[in-house]
Amino acid sequence: MYDHDVLIIGAGLAGMRAALAATEAGVDVAVVSKVHPVRSHSNAAQGGINAALTDRGDDWRDHAYDTIKGSDFLGDQDAIEIMCREAGDEVIAMEHMGAIFNRDEEGRLGTRNFGGQRQARTFFVADFTGQALLHVLYEQIVKAGALVYEEWFVLSLIERDGECGGVVMMDIRTGKIEVVRAKAVIMAAGGLGRVFEPSTNAMICTGDGMSLAYKAGASLMDMEMVQYHPTTLKGSGVLISEAARGEGAYLLNSENDRFMLKYAPEFKELASRDVVSRCEQTEINEGRGIDGCVLLDVRHLGEKYISERLSQIRELAMDFANVDMAKEPVPIMPGMHYQMGGVKANVDGETGVPGLYAAGEVACVSVHGGNRLGANSLLDTLVFGRRSGVHAAERAKNTSHLSIDDSAAKPDRENIERLLLNDKNESFGKIRFDMGTAMKEHFGVFRENSSMAEGISKLSLIKERAQSVYVADKTNTFNTNLLFTLELGFMIECAETIASSAFDRTESRGAHTRTDMPDRDDENWLKHIVVSDKDGKPNISYQDVVITDWTPTVREY
Repeated sequence: MYDHDVLIIGAGLAGMRAALAATEAGVDVAVVSKVHPVRSHSNAAQGGINAALTDRGDDWRDHAYDTIKGSDFLGDQDAIEIMCREAGDEVIAMEHMGAIFNRDEEGRLGTRNFGGQRQARTFFVADFTGQALLHVLYEQIVKAGALVYEEWFVLSLIERDGECGGVVMMDIRTGKIEVVRAKAVIMAAGGLGRVFEPSTNAMICTGDGMSLAYKAGASLMDMEMVQYHPTTLKGSGVLISEAARGEGAYLLNSENDRFMLKYAPEFKELASRDVVSRCEQTEINEGRGIDGCVLLDVRHLGEKYISERLSQIRELAMDFANVDMAKEPVPIMPGMHYQMGGVKANVDGETGVPGLYAAGEVACVSVHGGNRLGANSLLDTLVFGRRSGVHAAERAKNTSHLSIDDSAAKPDRENIERLLLNDKNESFGKIRFDMGTAMKEHFGVFRENSSMAEGISKLSLIKERAQSVYVADKTNTFNTNLLFTLELGFMIECAETIASSAFDRTESRGAHTRTDMPDRDDENWLKHIVVSDKDGKPNISYQDVVITDWTPTVREY
């Protein structure tokens, strides 16, 4: 058994920012990650990070309003205000730590335009901003002395009398299972993208953190709000960053028509992501697509500019679609990208379970609401990662370890033994694929009552199939067969909460678009859907949206 003051699950930007803050507060900090930290999915955040810096005439209140409007007025305005006020400090802090942001011609930090924002306030490192920040933070936590449990898999949170006091985790390299006590646990395990197929997310994004917290008594919120990114490569789901549209890319249909001029005459291709995804899907559904796609065209920017500002996504298009975007348009389509919902947490990361905090995509602080603005995700990870680390460290200084011993691992050991003893049957792969395609079909860009009901029925059958899944590999060393099977259980639980929440919301708002109920209904639905586990099934309750200075209005771009 191991002991730490603060244990952080996940080594992406939120987890490592929390680790740095907690370490600087003077407590013993450890991070557990199922991959090497710089392989965390924060790597995939390409476009940049938003902040309103006053030296260029911007104001955090303008950033806040754009975020609130982008959320389709489902974001809690008090939380959004905090994120936007603290944004500039985080960008400057990252630069001081060593992040080499692009500069403008005057030598100042450079910005690019991003969707849903009236001003260019997205700071960037070419088109690999997340990767750059991830490497910088990893260097910082190593320097600060945080311990990293690399390639360990968290099996469960340990709960005693309603408090979280540690985790049970497995060393992927050896199969060894260990109990880790902690005075505070910060969940920063990222999103659930692979619940859908295809997805822009890495294969590691399986909803582990949301499921673990949910089973430990924490609530999930806004789970129906699943963002489809407008520009992903057909088939593979590989992301073509919003940076392309930020630099001036056009969206074209089969008639070579720049169709966003019709749908969003002011913002055009840089309307909010939910709007652009719906417009693309409408063009495709109405027969103006090309083999189920529309086209992203950057040729007018010139090859030199593309090579300087969009080099990585140019390579991605060549590698995965055999298209050189400097010479021809890229076929793209909407693809599942981000979960706005997650573990319900306040602005200090506190969940409903004492001792358990949450930050990053795994959490729902309610700064994204019905739709996240591009480049607010990196900001979310840094602001609330830091705040969670500070407050978890403070808790650790003022509390003691719960009475926990190695017996806490018994249920997880028994579950793994049960899985390994299952008779030969179907493996996780087919079940996982069927779940992903069902989620895309019934809970994708457009939703409808009878289709969602059918999707819920499919999920019920998938859950039954998963009970008898066959794990062919019986060994201990790097048993990825077992690992993927355990992840499947997490994914199914997340899928259930998405489906039940989506079915319950009888309106259209943000990423939740119902063809049978196309209008937003502020009178009845200006509220969050909160899901808790009750006897293994999702139990729904509601929470009012926090309104401060901005009254909900019709959202137009």
